[in-house]
Amino acid sequence: MKTLLLLSLCVYVAWAQDNLDFDDYDIEATNSPDVNRTSVDARGHRPLVKGRESYTPSRYSPPPISNGGRYRGRPTPAPVRGSHSQEEEQPEAGGCTHAAKEMGVLCPTGCELKTMLLKQERNVRTSINELKPQVDQLSRSSNNIYNYVSSMSNSLRERQRIVGDNSRVVGRYTDRVEDQHAYIKETVDTVFPSSIRVLEGVLDKVRLKIQKLEKAIQAQRELCKEPCKTSCPIPVVSGKECEEIYRRGGRDSQMYLIQPDSFYPPYKVFCDQTTNNGGWVLIQSRLDGSVDFGRRWDEYRRGFGNIAFDAGKGHCETPGEYWLGNERISQLTKMAATEVLIEMQDWTGDKVHAQYRQFTIQSDTSNYVMAVDGYSGNAGNCLLEGSLELFGINRTMTIHNGMMFSTYDRDNDNWTPGDPSKQCSREDGGGWWYNRCHSANPNGRYYTTGAYTQQMAKHGTDDGVVWMNWKGSWYSLKAISMKIRPFFDS
Repeated sequence: MKTLLLLSLCVYVAWAQDNLDFDDYDIEATNSPDVNRTSVDARGHRPLVKGRESYTPSRYSPPPISNGGRYRGRPTPAPVRGSHSQEEEQPEAGGCTHAAKEMGVLCPTGCELKTMLLKQERNVRTSINELKPQVDQLSRSSNNIYNYVSSMSNSLRERQRIVGDNSRVVGRYTDRVEDQHAYIKETVDTVFPSSIRVLEGVLDKVRLKIQKLEKAIQAQRELCKEPCKTSCPIPVVSGKECEEIYRRGGRDSQMYLIQPDSFYPPYKVFCDQTTNNGGWVLIQSRLDGSVDFGRRWDEYRRGFGNIAFDAGKGHCETPGEYWLGNERISQLTKMAATEVLIEMQDWTGDKVHAQYRQFTIQSDTSNYVMAVDGYSGNAGNCLLEGSLELFGINRTMTIHNGMMFSTYDRDNDNWTPGDPSKQCSREDGGGWWYNRCHSANPNGRYYTTGAYTQQMAKHGTDDGVVWMNWKGSWYSLKAISMKIRPFFDS
């Protein structure tokens, strides 16, 4: 019996030793990280060395013990209300029991350390719970401060950009103001005084003109003290033109009223009813130099001068010096085919003429372009052929056919148009269909000597009443007239 009991005790000690070794390894394996499970350890397998090792899976082992335990079952602790489990509070001093009662009592030092750690854990948790709202509030405050600082930075950058833009704008406008100031200063210092001097001179001239006008008005008042008497009664017969008046019985050469267009009022003209069977409207007349023909464009367009005057017969039978007007001439020549008769007289009484069976003046929109054809006469064909004294292109420059009308204030000639220093009308003394410049100048300056020289001319040019193919450039005619009538076969 003793022998059996001793054998059982040995077996038990061996088994307990194996269990202790296994528990130690198990604890060590449990505490080791999972990442090392794939590596070879003391409990792992060992790979076989081929050719030198072999492995047999079946091996005999004794069966496990199935009865004869030393301990009874552990009592089940009573559940604590509100919690499924409650840790047992260990005593503060004098040691504390192990979790397994079989293992005995822990040393006092370990118990005190555990208790102290548990107390500190509770205190630390309480402090952490107290600090957590403060940390959250501090975090919110930090976020608010960060956002405020960011907005301030953005605002500062925007203000710096605006300040830079404003500086550039101020600099640009400062430059403009300086330029304007310099311009104003120059104007005040130089332009204004010069303009004031010019205005003072103009004012003096205006005062002189006013004085002359006052004298003329006074003279007219003296003349008008007695009632005026009509010296040129207008005949009763009238018509669209002098040809119609002639056919209605107006056979005397004198002043009449004509009305080419019923939409416009009638106007006075001198009708030549004796030359070449009559019916001629006098559109231009130069006799004695009593009327200045150096006129502006508008005056040539409307007409100017004296139509006729009474020589003592009780009616205006003597033509005066006048220009009928480009607008009226254009209207008469565009009604139907028109011919023109140009009569001239020198200072010895010799007379010649130039007649063109076709003569048309276009409207104001074309600057009254002249077109002529069908020359006959003994004065020379200046309008179509130019000056016979010249040759080639020089003669071409003196042809008047196809030219526009020019005055000194409306330069339409072919001599560098637009250049005021090269203007035919200004140099040749009147308005005419200038080319570059003329072979005929019926509206030029009136010289009473016939022949004249370059020194007598205002600009040193042949600016007299000239018909070059008869008397040349330096002979001014005594009289010249232009007459038109509808063209018809005699």
